[in-house]
Amino acid sequence: MKSIVHVRVAQSEYPIWIGAGALSGFPEFLKAQADWSRSVALIVDENVFPLHGASVESILQEAGFKVLTIAVPAGETTKSIDSLGPILSQMAQAKLDRRSAVIALGGGVVGDLAGFVASIYLRGVPFVQIPTSLLAMVDSSVGGKTGVNLPEGKNLVGAFYQPDLVIVDLDFLKTLPTREYAAGMAEVIKYGVIADRALFDSLNSVTEENRGQMIQRCIEIKAEIVAKDEKETLGFRALLNFGHTLGHAIENVAGYGVLLHGEAIAIGMRAAAHLSQELAGMPSEEVSLIEAMISHHHLPLKAEGLSFEPIRNAMGTDKKVKAGKNRWILSPKIGEAHLTDAVPSSSLDRVMKLVLA
Repeated sequence: MKSIVHVRVAQSEYPIWIGAGALSGFPEFLKAQADWSRSVALIVDENVFPLHGASVESILQEAGFKVLTIAVPAGETTKSIDSLGPILSQMAQAKLDRRSAVIALGGGVVGDLAGFVASIYLRGVPFVQIPTSLLAMVDSSVGGKTGVNLPEGKNLVGAFYQPDLVIVDLDFLKTLPTREYAAGMAEVIKYGVIADRALFDSLNSVTEENRGQMIQRCIEIKAEIVAKDEKETLGFRALLNFGHTLGHAIENVAGYGVLLHGEAIAIGMRAAAHLSQELAGMPSEEVSLIEAMISHHHLPLKAEGLSFEPIRNAMGTDKKVKAGKNRWILSPKIGEAHLTDAVPSSSLDRVMKLVLA
């Protein structure tokens, strides 16, 4: 049994299937794509392939597709310019054409990388997201942001490119490592802080029975925001960056893969909560609730061994910088958020001292 959330943007609309066993509907979807070429590229990371690669290959083959499987190294360092050339060359050598789909099977790294490949190969080919991590299910697979990192910062090269379908099969979570699951919960906490107090409160007790509802609610929030502001030009979509202004810089300076994305975002959210108390009026007890929720889900509150200046420099190249100023998402209370660039350097200094050990 699956539920469906639709993402509606200016030029397209696509479904997100959510549920245990949601992948079982994929063959019928594939058979309905009469205008697709019968060859596809399956991009998967080397950790996920032994677990789920063969089953997805079989689904594609049984639906009549020839599958070019491209396994890439696991981890954030794969999301790079250097990874693009070999993937694109393999697709060209296999003579994939403009109606040959790219299928992303994996976490956020694979989804971002494969989505960018789909957006630039022959100027755009069909694209399907099959996220296998919690973080990818609730966040990176939804909304069409694709891209790769540069040494100077995260996601500095990319495109907005919407998929044709997202399949959120909860069964994949059974094979997800504990640390990766916790990292995904950082993004779930974020949705509660920026948009839904009831969701936030429910995160004190996440069970296998209510996890699907939790994931669906996160996806619904993101779908609503993306529908209002697909390309982050109006300020609505920027709300999804709560904790990310400092979090991305911490992730970069620590070294991609040293801290998982969600771990860095958890630290960034703590900083954003304290800034929200000082500059947006968030009650101190709500700041404490956010810190407690981060700890409850086994996420860090501090970045060990990092210093101020490299993080400041990394923040200066963040893609959210506008007119030389970092933009921050602040929350006056759990369930609401707004965008601002009016964060004094003295306030930032105080919270950086708090979160940098």
